[in-house]
Amino acid sequence: MQTILGSGGVVGNELAKSLAEYTDKIRLVSRNPEKINEGDELMSADLLDTTSVDKAVEGSRIVYVTIGFKYQLNVWRASWPVLINNVIDACMKHDAKLVFFDNIYMYDKDYLDGMTEETPINPPSKKGLVRADVYKKIITKIQEQKLTALIARAADFYGPGTHGVSMMTETIIKPLSNGKRANLMGSAKRVHSYTYTPDAGKATALLGNTEDAYNQVWHLPTSSEQVTGEQFVNKIAAELGVSPKFTVVSKAMLKFIGIFSPIMREMPEMLYQYQNDYRFDSSKFEKRFNMEPISYDQGIKNVLESDFS
Repeated sequence: MQTILGSGGVVGNELAKSLAEYTDKIRLVSRNPEKINEGDELMSADLLDTTSVDKAVEGSRIVYVTIGFKYQLNVWRASWPVLINNVIDACMKHDAKLVFFDNIYMYDKDYLDGMTEETPINPPSKKGLVRADVYKKIITKIQEQKLTALIARAADFYGPGTHGVSMMTETIIKPLSNGKRANLMGSAKRVHSYTYTPDAGKATALLGNTEDAYNQVWHLPTSSEQVTGEQFVNKIAAELGVSPKFTVVSKAMLKFIGIFSPIMREMPEMLYQYQNDYRFDSSKFEKRFNMEPISYDQGIKNVLESDFS
């Protein structure tokens, strides 16, 4: 049995599709799970409840964590430590391998221009501190040889069906498709990497089903093309056949918008990711598995055809 904790989100759904290549025993766990594959086993559970997590993990050979809590610092602080403690304890108890889908919030902001699996851990934000703590809990158990696990890390992501969760979709694609100006966070001239969600799902499934991939950190396949915010606007506008207009959103503007928008209220501390070049290096994965990430041109075209045609 291969189990996805936090199914139903964009990454969880892509992962479930890809896992069907490896097994016909897939368990999807969330508050209100829905089948992705015909044979999926569904389990409703509160992943902050120890007993529920234990039951969800029982009988699993591999457990994937793809849950995405509400993007609010107080929710993260309250939920992530409980969730990861529950998952680690259950995996150790039931001898299940753990695959944790992660982001780059814990990386030192002075090393964003060429991030690898060896980039220093020095979180510059409060949300980054939360994610660094989760990472440390997993790594500690690996080092103590009490847990077999791997961390699959993605950059900011985009892809079909990413409304409400992708910065590219929300700040560039959606406004342009509605005849409005795109909103670029912090700067128009900085390079920014984005991981394509179908690539992320396929790669995470592959890692989970590769014995020698465990007890390591992996960057999921992400295009190495160096594209700035302004260049993304130009690409997307050209595909849509609209004018490539945009506004650069400053920290002061974000704080003002945050008065009316809860999610924007959370963004000022993350603005550093857009004020610096943000290049995500996935060459370790690409060389090991000979998997080439999708180009931005093709990925953007797929998103527009899927969600905005």
